[in-house]
Order: sequence, then C-alpha cells, then structure tokens
Amino acid sequence: DVTVVGTGATTYSSKSGYPVKADVAAEQVTADDFDGIIIPGGYAPDLMRRSPAMVKLVKDAILGGKVVGAICHAAWVLCSAGVLEGKTATCFHSIKDDLVNAGARYVDQEVVVDGNLITAREAKDLPAFCRALIYLLEKAD
Repeated sequence: DVTVVGTGATTYSSKSGYPVKADVAAEQVTADDFDGIIIPGGYAPDLMRRSPAMVKLVKDAILGGKVVGAICHAAWVLCSAGVLEGKTATCFHSIKDDLVNAGARYVDQEVVVDGNLITAREAKDLPAFCRALIYLLEKAD
C-alpha cells in the first residue's frame, strides 16, 4: 500500500500540474506506520522542510532504520532533518553545497545507497533509484 503524507491533508499540484491528494497529514502518523518513506523531488521539498512534523517523520524514519529515498531536491528535507552527518549522498547539482554543509559526503552518481538511505540526482536517474528502493524494501521484509 502507498500512503501519501502531506504537510496537511489536502490536494497538491506537481511541478507539471498533476494533482495528488494527501491521505493524511504528517502530524497524524509516525515513522513506525511505514516500511519506508520516499521524498519527492521538484518544488515540494522546499515546502515539506518547513513543516516540523514532516521533518520529524523523516528524521525518525532514518534513525529508526526505515528505508528512506530522496531524489533531486528532496535532499533538502534530509538537510533540515539533520540526518546527513557522515553519510554519503547525492542530489541535484544545484543543492550540492547544502548537502556538504549538512555533513554529507557528496558524490555525483545516479544513485547512492548508504545504509537505509537512498539518494538520486534527478528524474533521469529514476530507474536506478527505483531498483535500489525495491531492493532495500524487499530486504527489509
């Protein structure tokens, strides 16, 4: 099952204008409710990182050993959650300095797996990102 968690239980528009309705607000769930969390890229992470409940959810998931995937600008949420210290990660090139300043070792690869954290650079890396997510989620079962 997939649950869409938002900063509120509302409908959001993607960068391309596609609507997606959140099933639940971040305040209503805990990391233990999920096998893993995937943070989308695009414009959403800049809004997501402003929500203390969303940041806590991601932080608790990482610290609790849950699989967490972050693609493109999603790494901003990881920066705000303070979970990148000592991790190897990648992201969209324009926010590389943010990752480094948050304590991550940045590498320019399509996908990076460091423990339970999976990061990818951009949409063209989705095939490798999805393969890594599926592998770690199946391994976690």
